[in-house]
Amino acid sequence: MKHLLITLIILLSFSGCQDKAKDAKAQAQHDAQVAANAKAELLAEQKAKQEETLSKQKNAKLSQMGIDMNKGVITVDTNKTQAYLDQFSQKMQSQMKQISEDLQKGIIETKEAGISINKEHINIDLNKTKNLLEIWGKKIQAFAEEFDDMSQQTETNTSKGN
Repeated sequence: MKHLLITLIILLSFSGCQDKAKDAKAQAQHDAQVAANAKAELLAEQKAKQEETLSKQKNAKLSQMGIDMNKGVITVDTNKTQAYLDQFSQKMQSQMKQISEDLQKGIIETKEAGISINKEHINIDLNKTKNLLEIWGKKIQAFAEEFDDMSQQTETNTSKGN
């Protein structure tokens, strides 16, 4: 009888351990699934915020130029566009005038470009020049991408209208 009682106690204790192990595994799987779902939701929210910020920046640039795009409709405010282009033209003219005057004097100093020319010496910092060219390249690429996006949107809008 003692042997039977001891055997039953041992069997019941082992079966109890198995249930705890199974419960622990199930809880770990559940926790992992909840964590994965929360991570996916967080990533989706972050991506949506980034896209919203990017679209606001693009719209802000275009609205400065007098171009608004809403629900497949492009509106060009010619007064705003003309004012933007006039302002851009004035800025370019003042910069060109300054460069022209400096060239006539024989003095050129562009700190961000790394080039300094005076009557006696020409100094070129290749690291700064390289950085400037990389920055210009990125700006030109971004500008080209904006025009590409606008042309694609215009193309899809015209194809939807037909």
